[in-house]
Amino acid sequence: MVAARPVRISFSVLLRISDDDRYVLFNSPTRPGTCGPPGGVIKYFPPAVGILEPLGFRQERGGVRPEVVRWDLRGILPHRSVRQFLRWYHTGAYREDADECLRREFSEELGEVGLSRLDVGLRTLKFAPVRTVVEGPHDVPGKPHRQLRRFEVYDLQVSGGPALRLRAQLFEIGADPRFPDVICASRADIAHGRLGSSMIAPQSAFLFGDTRLTPDVPPIL
Repeated sequence: MVAARPVRISFSVLLRISDDDRYVLFNSPTRPGTCGPPGGVIKYFPPAVGILEPLGFRQERGGVRPEVVRWDLRGILPHRSVRQFLRWYHTGAYREDADECLRREFSEELGEVGLSRLDVGLRTLKFAPVRTVVEGPHDVPGKPHRQLRRFEVYDLQVSGGPALRLRAQLFEIGADPRFPDVICASRADIAHGRLGSSMIAPQSAFLFGDTRLTPDVPPIL
């Protein structure tokens, strides 16, 4: 009997900043030249180690930003532990919720694209759930594991002044060639997978649907 293969898990939150048929996308430091929605992988807190270690969870480490990915809910689980992991995840215990993840990631990413000056009043921002897309577990060509990914998509609510100003500034910057790390892409651009010199990350399609339209872009190892 062949043993079930381990499962790579990656659970993320994405932020939709939109205006009609335009979506704000940021350049990714792990995939240079590729832009995707603000957001990222949910982090777990130290007390969760006592839950995750007995499940056999091995966090994915390395890459170009090993200090940034620490505590990420991205790694390898034995196949037998996936159900227990999901039960723990859905309790919300000892991990970031969507708001915490989005505020942390958005602040970090504004700095990465040279827009730290906009990191004002982020604590006042509000987010509204749009959809959750779950992929897998499924086989991954050329890899010894299967893969399970979860993407929670949230809207930036723009009912208040600070959020309206922030959205307006980001769309203005996204149209300015002096800021190549921020782009404003349409659905057609996202389906095509490129806008000008920028590739567009496939998870960008989840901003308006639940299906990938282009293949994955591998990260820098």
